[in-house]
Amino acid sequence: MSKPVLPIILLAAGQSSRMKGRDKLLEQVDGMPLLRRQAMMALAAHSGPVIVTLPVKPHPRYDVIADLEITRVPVPDADEGMAASLRRGFAALPPNTPAAMLLLADLPDLTIVDLKKCLQAVDLKSTNSIWRGATAQGQPGHPIIFAAVHFPEFAKLTGDNGGREIVAAAKDHSVLIPLSGQQARRDLDTPEAWDKWRAENPDR
Repeated sequence: MSKPVLPIILLAAGQSSRMKGRDKLLEQVDGMPLLRRQAMMALAAHSGPVIVTLPVKPHPRYDVIADLEITRVPVPDADEGMAASLRRGFAALPPNTPAAMLLLADLPDLTIVDLKKCLQAVDLKSTNSIWRGATAQGQPGHPIIFAAVHFPEFAKLTGDNGGREIVAAAKDHSVLIPLSGQQARRDLDTPEAWDKWRAENPDR
């Protein structure tokens, strides 16, 4: 039996507050802005809908994904923290969605293969309800796939809450999917982190 086609929610409404005036999602990775790379990766990983949370217009992030077949969800209360993006992203899911992948936009080492591996691990007939990428050493990271049983909980989140309580409450029903190296956890939030990453990855 084929796997269900699950939507991917790409969180891209953050303010890059630690970037000293730069926008981390517009930094160049693999020859394009990081946000475009992540959106194209999500589109290539499966044939389901891709939902991208964004700051309200006008904002340059819209320009780098203008031609992509994705659903854009403005987050006017993005300054509240990640919870606002999660509430609006999950609210935008199509009716009767059985599960959805949550993908952070600032993880430049994730690949299409990683997303496919996580999607393939989903077994909605099991007692598990969360499937998440992990480092090669088993440290939990991203992406995270949530079964529909968790969707109502996202509507209740407030502040800079990334859903940690939801994940913690379901720890006995979670599956970790090892990905190469530190790909599942390496985010780049500061200019110094970007400089270090570029020094280590001169071909990207």
